[in-house]
Amino acid sequence: MVEKGAYVTFLAGEGDYVKGVVGLAKGLRKVGSGHPLVVAALPDVPESDRRVVRAQGCIVREIEPVGPPEGSTQFAMPYYVVNYSKLRIWEFVEYRKMVYLDADVQVYENIDHLFDLPDGHLYAVKDCFCESTWSHTWQHRIGYCQHSPAPPPWPEAELGPPPPAYFNAGVFVHEPGFDTCNRLLSTLKASPPTPFAEQDLLNAFFRRKFRPLPPAYNLVLALLWRHPTTVSPATAKVVHYCAKGSKPWRFTGKEENMDREDVKALVRRWWEVYSDEELDYKGPDRVCQKANRAWRNHHAVGEDRRATERTVLDVENSFVDAGRQAATTRAVAGELVTLTGKEFRACDMSNDEEKQLCAGAHLRGRTRTRLMAGGSPNGLTAPQATEHVCRHNRAAACGAWRL
Repeated sequence: MVEKGAYVTFLAGEGDYVKGVVGLAKGLRKVGSGHPLVVAALPDVPESDRRVVRAQGCIVREIEPVGPPEGSTQFAMPYYVVNYSKLRIWEFVEYRKMVYLDADVQVYENIDHLFDLPDGHLYAVKDCFCESTWSHTWQHRIGYCQHSPAPPPWPEAELGPPPPAYFNAGVFVHEPGFDTCNRLLSTLKASPPTPFAEQDLLNAFFRRKFRPLPPAYNLVLALLWRHPTTVSPATAKVVHYCAKGSKPWRFTGKEENMDREDVKALVRRWWEVYSDEELDYKGPDRVCQKANRAWRNHHAVGEDRRATERTVLDVENSFVDAGRQAATTRAVAGELVTLTGKEFRACDMSNDEEKQLCAGAHLRGRTRTRLMAGGSPNGLTAPQATEHVCRHNRAAACGAWRL
C-alpha cells in the first residue's frame, strides 16, 4: 500500500547528529504532525543510535552508501562527502510524497500541508550566497544574492545569462521513484566534483522542476545577519542550524555571529523541545502503526493490488525512460559545467549497452504479465524483480557520458 507521505532525514556514522534526529522527531510531535519520520541510515550508524531513534517512534531504513564522483577531493565542508547517499531517499517508493529535513533542522509550526502541494515539482527555499563558503561563485563575488531585495545587475556581457534559481537542500519536498533515483545516480557518475556535493547535483538535475518556498520554511541562520529585513525568527516554521557553530548540541556561542541574541534564543528554543520529556515517544500510535504497516506491505507481493501495480509501473518506467537518461545526463552535466568550468565530451552507447536496452524492453512486457498475475520473472519477488531490472537499467545508462 502506498502511503500519502512521510518526513525523512539522513543519518551517517558514529557522530552526534543522532541528537538532531531525536530533536526533530520530538519537534514534529510537538506541532502535531500526522506523518511519520523515516531515518535513512548508512550501514555505519551504530545499533545503539538506531535504538535511540526507534525509541522516539522513527522508522529506520538502512540505505546503501553512494560515493562522490571520481576525483572529488575538496568540498565546502569536509563532511559533505557522505551527502551523496541522500539520493537513496528517492527509492522510498512506499510513500507518494516526502519532505526531506536535515538532522540540524527543527520544525516549529505544522507543515503537513506541504504534502498537498501539486505533483511534478521539487519544492525548496532559495539559498543565500553571502557567506564565505560561497566565495568560489560569481554570485558571492558581486553580491548577487537571491534574498537581496535589490541585487546588482548581473554582468551578462562578461559572464553570460544570469544563473538559474538555486535552492538549499536542507529542506525539500519530493516524490520518490526508482526511475528518478536511477537517473540521479547515473548522472552523478558522469558529473564533475563540486563544492556543495549533492546540493549542486540536485539543483542542476531539478532546475526546471524547482519551485521556491518562502524563507519561513527553511530559515538558514545566516539570513538573520545577511538579510535581517526579509526574515523573522518569530514567523519561521522551520529553522536550519547550519551556520558554523550553531548546532544546538555543540553550541558554545564563541564562533562568529553566535553571540547574537536572536541566535541564542533559537538555540534555547531547540533545547526546550529536545529536553521536554513530555514529547518523548509513548508507544505505538496510529501514525507509526500505519507507517510500519506500509513498510511491511511494500515487501509483500499480492497483498495489495495497488502496491503491485506501483511496482510494475516503476519497473516499466525504468525502461520507458532509459532512452532519455543520456539526454538528462547531458543536460545536467552541461549545467554543472557552469558551476565548475570543466568541459565534457559526449560518447555513444556501446553495442553491448544497446543490446541490454533491447533485452530490458523485452523483459518489461514479461514483467507486467507475470507480476499482475501475482508472480514475477525468474521466480523473483516483486521487490527483487524491481531491483533486478533497475540494476540492469543503471548499467545500460552509465556509459552515456564520461570525462
